[in-house]
Amino acid sequence: MTTIYLSLGSNVGDRAENIARAVSALGAYGICFTKQSSLYETEPVELREQDWFLNCVVEATTDLMPELLMQTLLKIELALGRQRRVPKGPRVIDIDILLFGSDIMSTPEIDIPHPRMGERRFVLVPFTEIAPDAFHPVLKKTIAALLAGTPDRSEVRRVTE
Repeated sequence: MTTIYLSLGSNVGDRAENIARAVSALGAYGICFTKQSSLYETEPVELREQDWFLNCVVEATTDLMPELLMQTLLKIELALGRQRRVPKGPRVIDIDILLFGSDIMSTPEIDIPHPRMGERRFVLVPFTEIAPDAFHPVLKKTIAALLAGTPDRSEVRRVTE
């Protein structure tokens, strides 16, 4: 079993429900959820003219290889209604692989670790909540150190229940 970290986000419909449904779906595909951060409301950072997102990071374990994991996550997104009409645009659910153990890989289909995670507060804030000492194998820093050093100043607010 490999420990993985995934980022989940939604800015369409019932955002919290979309994330809950995605987390629930992971188990049906052999992805064993172990931890989840709080939910965070985050401003869009690339395509700014859209609704704010709800984001979280989950820790899980899996026996799936990275390529099959990516295919599985895309299948979950599709099943939950994800449509890819506008790059970086509104989405019911977005699931990204952040880390896959200490693996490093780059293919046309997948990049591990996620190539922009160190530049995104909407990833680093919830990630630091559940795994501040997780280590980025390319940047050679912990997640907490990446958060402390990121130039991203976008707003990330913890949602209180």
